[in-house]
Amino acid sequence: MSGISRRRVLTAGAAAGALGTLAACSSGTGLSIGGPEPADGKGTAQARPAKPIGDGSTADTGAQPHQPKAERLEAGRRPPQFVVFSWDGAGEVSSRLFSRFRKVAADHGAKMTFFLSGIYTLPESKKHLYRPPQHPVGASAIGYLADRHIHATLQQVRAAWLEGHEIGTHFNGHFCGATGVRNWSPAEWRSEIDQAVDFVTRWKTNTGFTDLEPLPFDYRKELIGGRTPCLEGQAALLPTAAALGWKYDASSSGGLQIWPGKVQGGRIWDFPLQSIPFSGHSFQVLSMDYNMMYNQSGGNPLGDRAQYDTWRAQARDTYLAGFRRAYDGNRAPFFVGNHFERWNGGIYMDAVEEAIGKMAAYDDVRFVSFKQLVAWLEAQDPAVLRKLRTLSPGQSPTGGWAQFLGAAGSPSS
Repeated sequence: MSGISRRRVLTAGAAAGALGTLAACSSGTGLSIGGPEPADGKGTAQARPAKPIGDGSTADTGAQPHQPKAERLEAGRRPPQFVVFSWDGAGEVSSRLFSRFRKVAADHGAKMTFFLSGIYTLPESKKHLYRPPQHPVGASAIGYLADRHIHATLQQVRAAWLEGHEIGTHFNGHFCGATGVRNWSPAEWRSEIDQAVDFVTRWKTNTGFTDLEPLPFDYRKELIGGRTPCLEGQAALLPTAAALGWKYDASSSGGLQIWPGKVQGGRIWDFPLQSIPFSGHSFQVLSMDYNMMYNQSGGNPLGDRAQYDTWRAQARDTYLAGFRRAYDGNRAPFFVGNHFERWNGGIYMDAVEEAIGKMAAYDDVRFVSFKQLVAWLEAQDPAVLRKLRTLSPGQSPTGGWAQFLGAAGSPSS
């Protein structure tokens, strides 16, 4: 990635009363059909029989548990501070970062979005089933998981959904650059999506595993958004996403910390990675672990060990700087995208965990998934959202929130 301005580095491979209502994301809201599972992902608690789908890899178990009921913001009330942590790839390997951050989420009443790479449910022995656009059969820039790690990933995905987290998609082969997804057509994106869904919904057939419960959701209905590899190819993806009925896309880069709007003729919410103040510097960095690593160690994931403590604190403080700019300013949702990785000794994972703990101490903070944020946004008065979008990054309303939203706000219903 040489030659790219540090201010514009994109993501690399995967080696992201109404004030009180969304606080319910940490507990059931009457929609629950099963309680949260143990952190090891092996629980199978469900309150109603599952209806198997296809080969039984997935099942319809009803409404997802632990979802908040989105209601309109009361007139004159300050919006809650939404924070969305999302994870690209979302596989469980020997580092056990998927299970680690499920526990972090549980400790803070948080919900997150896990963007599952479809081929993380496909054994390498079956890679001939993957026909990536513009690449040889079975090709993948991120490889394939070992069978034992596919097994563990399926457990984590099941448990995460039952705990109320969202399962989005990171598609499949993660092809970037000149020969990557930026060149795909809408039809090629449709092929990639169909294959990702097929791998997730046919893991029993493809893996031969007989000791796992089905994933407790209909993925074709559950899937409403994703993030493209390297944040590339969004323009051609959007028509396909809209045709599939998706609600959002999280593939934009360099977005400002403002309230989100819609693209694709008003059909898709645009949730970009955001430019946030890079602690100790005068420029900004995208709100993702790779971008911090690129700026700290030049893209080398095994940088100077003597700098790890300094870099970890800098990454944590950068996340917190972005959070505080929104929290003390326009209250725009804060988006953080990361990978389950061990770059520079795992300091970015530690930074994220520390940052979540500190953010959780603030009032009116809501750690939600993208899916939950969509539900809240769509429950609001469009006039209120338009007014919120007039606030610049870090700008709090002149005269205070009561005056700013007093006239346009609508009572809760």
